[in-house]
Amino acid sequence: MNLERDVPLAPLTTLGIGGPARYFVRATSVDEIREAIQWARGENLALFILGGGSNLLISDDGFDGLVLQIDLRGITVESEDEFAMVKVAAGEPWDAFVRFAVHNGWAGIECLSGIPGLTGATPIQNVGAYGQEVSETIARVEVLDRTEGIVKWLTNWDCRFGYRSSLFKNVERDRWVVLSVTFRLKINGCATIRYPELQTALEERGVGVEDLRGVRDAVIAIRKRKGMVLDPGDPDTRSDGSFFMNPIVPAEMAKGPSYPAAGGHLKLSAAWLIEHAGFHKGFVHGRVGLSTKHTLAVINRGGATAAEVLEVVRMIQAKVRETFGVELVPEPNFIGFRP
Repeated sequence: MNLERDVPLAPLTTLGIGGPARYFVRATSVDEIREAIQWARGENLALFILGGGSNLLISDDGFDGLVLQIDLRGITVESEDEFAMVKVAAGEPWDAFVRFAVHNGWAGIECLSGIPGLTGATPIQNVGAYGQEVSETIARVEVLDRTEGIVKWLTNWDCRFGYRSSLFKNVERDRWVVLSVTFRLKINGCATIRYPELQTALEERGVGVEDLRGVRDAVIAIRKRKGMVLDPGDPDTRSDGSFFMNPIVPAEMAKGPSYPAAGGHLKLSAAWLIEHAGFHKGFVHGRVGLSTKHTLAVINRGGATAAEVLEVVRMIQAKVRETFGVELVPEPNFIGFRP
């Protein structure tokens, strides 16, 4: 393994914030991953697994341990009949794979177009957008068990998927390293359209559900309008995307727009809650602000620190709690902070 010291982490994140990694390894094989984990354990160092850096807030002090970046590559079509079983290495860029699937006529992830990051992160967060979640098409996940040092396969059921959650994020977050994800995608299938905004966009464009490319184009267009597609020329995209999860509450606590959720609960619009608590699009607080296109995106306006981001996040949480009695939960992972 190639061990580096004091590697800046901010350039490896979409938010562009964070101090250095004390130690850093970019692994291109399972053996390198295993070696790095063993080395960190032998040195009694904390370990952080880094993907595409699109869902992180890293401390200004950086990470006092080993940052292990997963750079496994490759896409393998394992079988094709009614469905395509496609194994995707963890280091493959997610949106490039979505484009590959759509162009092959494989349905099931088209509404997840334009999302930054790597494929290996998608089961951890159970990435979702516009009515789809990756858990709907994940057949199995190949993982390295950090406690035993062996490779295992976990089924969809094993992964314990929930809304923006999984076994990897909650129950056993420090045990597994995702190596690959196998998807089960419908050959010549139709797009799954559950989101009213996307349905309207398709109708305006005259796009049918059988036109996966047209659906992908519509999703990306919507995301671009909201500053949710990475663009170096657009400061609104210097963010982690949606910073807060949509709260799921009992029906009697519903405020503003809501959508059905499991167990008779309702999913609220975090963006609506933020805006109606007094934080408008383009809100500015020093070097941090909200996107001019979408109140869910906390942006680095230039030279911002993690401490400044936290200050804005806590302001928003406190005001929404005071106004609506609803708690907003951040979606990104917070790395390198003291408890």
